[in-house]
Amino acid sequence: KSSGKKKENKVEQLRLQKEEEERKQKEEEEARLQAQQEEAARLEKERIEQEQMEKLVAKDRERREAELAELHSLEQKFVSAQRWKTDHRAYAKWKHYLSCDGSPDPTVLQEINTFMSLWREDQNEDIQLVMKKGEQVLNLIEKLQFVLLDTPASEITEKETTQYQESILELQNLLHQKYIRATEHLLKTGSMHEDSETENMQAVIKDKNVTFCIWANLKRKARFKKHVFDDVEHGFDLPKSLAESSVAVRIFHTHYDHVSPLWLWCQPVPKLEVSASKEFTQLSKDSAEEQEEKEEKAGEEPDVPAEETACSDGRKGEISFQGNSRSTTGTKETEGEMDKQSESLDALSQVQDPLVHEEMIEKEVVISDENIVDLQQLAPVGGIYHIDVVQLPPQVKQIKDWSMVELLDAGLEAYPYPPDEAEDATHPPVQITLRLSDNVMYFAEPVVARWDPAGHQWRTDGISKVTYKTEEKTITFEMSAFYTIALLQDAHLNMPYQAWELQPTGRDEALLTVTAVFATIQIQIKGDRCMLSSVTVEEKNVLSHITGKWIRPVDLRAALKKAGVNIFPEEYSHKYVSVNKKALLAEVRAYQQMAVVVPAFAFAWSKWNLEAGQEQVVFKVREHLQADSVKDWSLYMFNGQKALKLKISETSEAFSEELEDDSEFHSTLYHMLKDFSSKSAIDRVETADFLFTDVVYQLLLSTRVLTYS
Repeated sequence: KSSGKKKENKVEQLRLQKEEEERKQKEEEEARLQAQQEEAARLEKERIEQEQMEKLVAKDRERREAELAELHSLEQKFVSAQRWKTDHRAYAKWKHYLSCDGSPDPTVLQEINTFMSLWREDQNEDIQLVMKKGEQVLNLIEKLQFVLLDTPASEITEKETTQYQESILELQNLLHQKYIRATEHLLKTGSMHEDSETENMQAVIKDKNVTFCIWANLKRKARFKKHVFDDVEHGFDLPKSLAESSVAVRIFHTHYDHVSPLWLWCQPVPKLEVSASKEFTQLSKDSAEEQEEKEEKAGEEPDVPAEETACSDGRKGEISFQGNSRSTTGTKETEGEMDKQSESLDALSQVQDPLVHEEMIEKEVVISDENIVDLQQLAPVGGIYHIDVVQLPPQVKQIKDWSMVELLDAGLEAYPYPPDEAEDATHPPVQITLRLSDNVMYFAEPVVARWDPAGHQWRTDGISKVTYKTEEKTITFEMSAFYTIALLQDAHLNMPYQAWELQPTGRDEALLTVTAVFATIQIQIKGDRCMLSSVTVEEKNVLSHITGKWIRPVDLRAALKKAGVNIFPEEYSHKYVSVNKKALLAEVRAYQQMAVVVPAFAFAWSKWNLEAGQEQVVFKVREHLQADSVKDWSLYMFNGQKALKLKISETSEAFSEELEDDSEFHSTLYHMLKDFSSKSAIDRVETADFLFTDVVYQLLLSTRVLTYS
């Protein structure tokens, strides 16, 4: 019986095994058939999509030349703007010549040398007169800096560049020497400013450019070694040896920086050579076969480096960022060749003046000492504090109606502290307290650094026990000797930006909003000027002293950086910021065409720009003719040669390059937008003022929102 049961179980197992095998075979066959059907459907879908894409490519090829010609006509606005600025500079010189107001033209060597010679010979060293004359000197320096920053390389020679830079340095030095002599003159009459309580001299004299604090130890009493200047809240605590010496302490705060290297404040906004589009007429002379061959080649090789891609006018050429100012060496700036294997942003530093680039590389190598400040990363904000101790000069004596004073050939002499003694001798430090300016934003504790005149660099050694009080806006520190001090802040702490938006607010008017890490900046644009509308920090409006003024983009850039709100990347900024690198061709052409169409279209940041890769940029766009426009945003992608409308939205789960249903792609962003726009919008674009278009382009290029967001 047990043997029979075993046979039955075995038969049952074989039957079940056979049924299982038949079931698996059937499922495999069904899966194979389904896979074949899916593959066939996929191939059919790809075939249809390929056919549709070929039709779109053919259609784009047919109209490409006409579209590029139309875009070229609109981009003539940039050429017109350059011509207008050239004529405006010439008119300004002629107007100054006709005014005969006695002020020199700083670009004319003879006039500026005469101005400096006459002031050197002027023996009137009253501090108020020096401050008044100093304002004129600062205006002359500002004019020279503007010429260096704003004049295209083709309109300024190497000799002129060197001359302007040398004039700036000479004016800075002359102004500083005049303030030293004014200090001596003031100290000789110290008794006139004697404090009734301490019987020592103290004085605070200030204007919008400088704050002059002077204290003289007339009675030499050790119990008065501490002092705070009430008007400005700067103060010091001297060692006992100084408190008993015949010395004077000066805290001279210049709201400008004439100490740091000149290149730090003469960095031009990267600009693209507009001349590339001037040769468009040559394109129309090419045969149809040659043009078609170029376009097919461009279509087959979409991933070539930016420097070898075709420009929007169909020609092959270099696209590079180029500054229009020279370095402090005075050498003429030239375009360097970009390494084909380098990334687009790395190429940015290679197209600048070779000597500047070599100097920067050399600086990077030299900065092995952790006490040396890297000025590419940290920038002085809030001006410079010249903190000096000097020997008290002979005082004026009143004898009846006569004022008599002993004249010293050496002039004002610095008091040696610490004294020249044995190296192992220790001397107590000097404690300094500075009240920070309300016109400067410090988003973090500033770095206190001293100027090293021998090494021409800022250093952090010699400074200790730094205490920063945010609410009181004061910083206290100790220093081993008397130094020239700067408060430095990370130049990139507001980068990358959180978001940005550019929208028209009227005819030839627009508003650029950049939401940075610590602040939201709004800039209005109108005509050839722009205006800082607001700077909001923690829901509070700040920097009211520079808002509401219509100025040039270059001046706005300088004012914001001086106030500690830097949203203007430099050629080296990618080393300090985690950036979304983009090909130069895509980025620059996007800025140009955005500037062309912004009179009728609003643009904004898109999160998909991060996912789109290096060769293309993605942003939100909508038609915006009225302030109460409520149209929905659409996503567009552009690589400098092809623009398309994406099917995805900002809330989609994943990035896709799939085209919007029933849409095509075009060679230009302008024509891509034209497919979905009203006639009123296109009319406004075509009739926009060329100066307005140029200012929008300058601001986009200087903020680089497509890379640093």
